[in-house]
Amino acid sequence: MHVSLSALLIRFLLGGSAVLACTLVAKKLGEKAGGIFAAFPAVYLAALLTIALDFRGGELVSHSIIISKGAIWGMAINILVAILAGYLLPKIGWKRGIIHSMVCWLVVSMVVVVITSH
Repeated sequence: MHVSLSALLIRFLLGGSAVLACTLVAKKLGEKAGGIFAAFPAVYLAALLTIALDFRGGELVSHSIIISKGAIWGMAINILVAILAGYLLPKIGWKRGIIHSMVCWLVVSMVVVVITSH
């Protein structure tokens, strides 16, 4: 799949802006509010906004549907990882908890990709 340079730049700016916004919200309103804002689907929205730069018509609709289906899976996996991290971090420490949570994310994501690709 070809992605234009302008689409990549827009995704970079939106993603970075979302991270910055989450940090500012956490500093002003507390970590819980920052965590809620961290769930903002910046990458998904940036992908939807920028595919219009690379596709038209039926192809645009098709790619939008594919991205949206993937986002549903991704958000479900993120919920699982957030629950796991909330359990592991107090039990085994933040470094090991984050590592275990990210490994879990990677494994579950790979399994979902393999299962849904058929």
